[in-house]
Amino acid sequence: MTGRLKNESGFALILTLVVTALMVAIVVEMIHQVYVDTSLSRGFRDGQQASILAESGATGGAKLLQMGLSGRRYTALSDRWATPIKLDDEVGSLEITISEESGKININDVAQPKTLETLQRLGTRLQLPGDIWSAIADWIDTDDMPRSGGAESSYYRTLKPPYNARNDKVMTLKELSLVKGVTPEILGKLRPYLTTFSEYAASPLSPVNINTAPKEILAVLDDGIDDRMAERIVQERTLQPFKLSTGELSRVPGLDAGVVSRLSGSGFLTIKGSLFRITSVARVKESGRTVEAVVRLSGGTPEFLSWQEY
Repeated sequence: MTGRLKNESGFALILTLVVTALMVAIVVEMIHQVYVDTSLSRGFRDGQQASILAESGATGGAKLLQMGLSGRRYTALSDRWATPIKLDDEVGSLEITISEESGKININDVAQPKTLETLQRLGTRLQLPGDIWSAIADWIDTDDMPRSGGAESSYYRTLKPPYNARNDKVMTLKELSLVKGVTPEILGKLRPYLTTFSEYAASPLSPVNINTAPKEILAVLDDGIDDRMAERIVQERTLQPFKLSTGELSRVPGLDAGVVSRLSGSGFLTIKGSLFRITSVARVKESGRTVEAVVRLSGGTPEFLSWQEY
């Protein structure tokens, strides 16, 4: 009898320990779930705040451009907008960076003679195959007649998966990866020097701003310009931007007068850009959001051409 009571007491103790362990496990799981739910809630809230902050940075950057460039005849890298803006407070941090798209070559103008010549010189500089310009031109034009070295929809429909040429303006530089001969490596080389946005809404040609164009583009504007002369143009505009006209290139020491005449009369160059890329990066605690937008100052009023948040 005594042994039976002991066995029952031992079983009861074990059962009590098991029930207690289960209860502890349930409580711990509940606490963990509450913590996870609270963390998710806080993370969502912080993410929303970061998103709003990043959006505000992009619209604020556009307003800064509108106010700073109103009445200006030129834009240059010495302007206030070209210096990143950093803001920090107890809520989070915000960094706004603005670059000028007008210092790049519009790939949608590839069929324009002056643009094509410049792109061909750039391709030679970057050691790219010459046929890619024909392929890109065929991708953009509205006909189905392939250029020499190019390709139209009849070629792309033989691929797997098949697709058609756009037969319209390129929307993003990433789209060029669909074009015959444009490999990821080639696209990576071209990306810093190209844009898909037009300086003016209905203009057949987007001019390049000599005050903001990188040295690599300056060096391919004309056969009479090499790296050394491109560096002199950069040095000259750093000392004093070209404020009146592209004819001020004559200030550059050693630059041939014939080159200046060809460039200033081509309509391919400008001293004031209207296309800007605004990158607004916001952080709230552990959450971060980035807004990247391209804005055109049309008549002084900001017009957003693209908006991407990630």
